[in-house]
Amino acid sequence: MKFLTDLKDFIKNVAQDKRIPERDKNVILAMLALIISPFDIIPDFIPVFGLLDDVILLSMILDYFFQVLDQEILLSHYPWGMKSFVRLKKFAHVLQIFVPRFIKKKLWKYVGSPY
Repeated sequence: MKFLTDLKDFIKNVAQDKRIPERDKNVILAMLALIISPFDIIPDFIPVFGLLDDVILLSMILDYFFQVLDQEILLSHYPWGMKSFVRLKKFAHVLQIFVPRFIKKKLWKYVGSPY
């Protein structure tokens, strides 16, 4: 239960962060809603392909948090500690193959620090 409470608080804190563009927040919330909802782009009963839409949405969210967003913004809200942060960042890096660069450029408005 603590994990779900922390996750809810994390999402709430990120949604309230002024450094993240509103459009990006709305896109992330819409993606989370699609992952959670019982309705899918590809129905789950189709083997392998049924879960593919959820994996792609999750990979786009993780890619945003760990590749697009500046790490100090994410770490200011991340409640689970550095060990899990590093593991999740490695996992997000692996899932990055599902997120084409041209989609990233069109989808996200956040421009990170040049440093």
